[in-house]
This record gives sequence, C-alpha cells and structure tokens, in this order.
Amino acid sequence: MATAPSDPKNETNSPRQASLELTHRIQQFLYREARLLDEQRYDDWFELMTEDFTYWVPVPQSRYRRDKKATYERDRMAHFDDSLAELKLRASRWKERTAWSEDPPTRNIHYISNIEVEPGESENEWLVRSVAISLRNRNEDEEDWLGGRREDLICQTPEGLKLVRREVFLAQTVFLSKNFNTFI
Repeated sequence: MATAPSDPKNETNSPRQASLELTHRIQQFLYREARLLDEQRYDDWFELMTEDFTYWVPVPQSRYRRDKKATYERDRMAHFDDSLAELKLRASRWKERTAWSEDPPTRNIHYISNIEVEPGESENEWLVRSVAISLRNRNEDEEDWLGGRREDLICQTPEGLKLVRREVFLAQTVFLSKNFNTFI
C-alpha cells in the first residue's frame, strides 16, 4: 500500500497500458461515483466497493524541503483510515435525527479530473490516479472546498468494476469548516 502519492519514472513506456475503452469505462465509473456522492446515495456508493475496501485520508504536514520526513505518513493521524464497515457506520449517522450537522443536509458537488489508468499487479486490476475537488455548501452562507489527489485500486469483478482501495492526499493542512462530513 502506498504511503504517499507515487512518482514513478517513465510511466508512458510501460509495456502494459490500459486501452482507450477501459480508460473510458473507468472514467465513467468515477463520474457515476461522484454523482452518487453528490446525491447522498451512500448505499449505492457502497455497492461500488469490494468487501475489503479501505479508505485512507491522511492529515498532511507542511515540511521544509530540508526535512526528510514525508508530507503524508501511515503512522500519523488521518482524517479517515476506515474499512467499508466503518464508512457505512459514518454514513448511517448522517441519517439520524440527532445529526445536527446534516440538518439541513449538506449539498456537495464533486469534480473529478486528470484521470490516469495503469495496469495493477493482477490482470484484472488497475491503479487509477485522479484529482478530486469537493465543493460543499451548508445553510445559506457556508461554503468549503476540499481538494486532493487520489490513488484508487479498481478491479474487474463479475458484478462490474469495484473500488478496492482509495487513498486521498488532501492539499489542505487545516480545515476552516465547522465539520468534515463529506467523502472525497
């Protein structure tokens, strides 16, 4: 599992490359996923994941260039370091009447771009890199932007494409919002 965004050398000369058709299918899969999140259709979103899905969003640390520690590290705090079961629990809380942060509900718009697809270790899996931005609005005047780079592991199953792993490397080190109740 990666501990920071990858920076492989000479990616374009890889002997195995994703076809245009496969790249298009994966792009459409990610766009559909973004729409499901925007519509708060979490049960449908969870159907896009394997049972062993993991979701990791580390807290970045601003570091001077001379500091050899990484910006994102596994052994440091994370906003999310969840399994599928833990994500389902988070989403179920937002449906409760006591979820004051979701009454009225948050309005989200997810932007997905810069999608790159490369073969994974197995024949039926792909490493997918993208950029994601989430615009989040609450009430009349609360607006928050979250942006980051994502690394997804996506596999082909008999049911279709599924997310196996997502790692999100946010640009923000400090959130100015009152809460963090969105998936990116």
